[in-house]
Amino acid sequence: MIRIEKVLYTGRVHTTSGGRDGKAFSDDGKLDIALSSPGSRGMGTNPEQLLAAGWSACFIGALNKAAVKHEVKLPADLSVDAEIDLGMTADAYLLQARLRVNLPGVASDVAQKLVETAHGTCPYSKALTGNIHIEFEIA
Repeated sequence: MIRIEKVLYTGRVHTTSGGRDGKAFSDDGKLDIALSSPGSRGMGTNPEQLLAAGWSACFIGALNKAAVKHEVKLPADLSVDAEIDLGMTADAYLLQARLRVNLPGVASDVAQKLVETAHGTCPYSKALTGNIHIEFEIA
């Protein structure tokens, strides 16, 4: 396992004992949210939505780095739609993911190269690859 040599940032969040029906807040006060189980009537978000938001944001950062590496100008309206499924197989809970990468005006072969490069450098992708089923679609 590769270990970090230099920590750039540490996110610290405290989640109450309600778990999926609790509350989570960061030590810097920038995050303060109610949590709700998926499909419930609760008013909060859920861990799957939080993972989708974090991964898609990180992936856009990785796309920016990939564009510099491959000398490609990214469109201003690029976006990533992330879907995280919570499901079961037999008696085990599992996640799976789909990322739809929107790169308007970028040729499909170039977009494919950018997505592959970004997937290889994005820390979320690295953490999840080999651990959950992941699909990519380039729009």
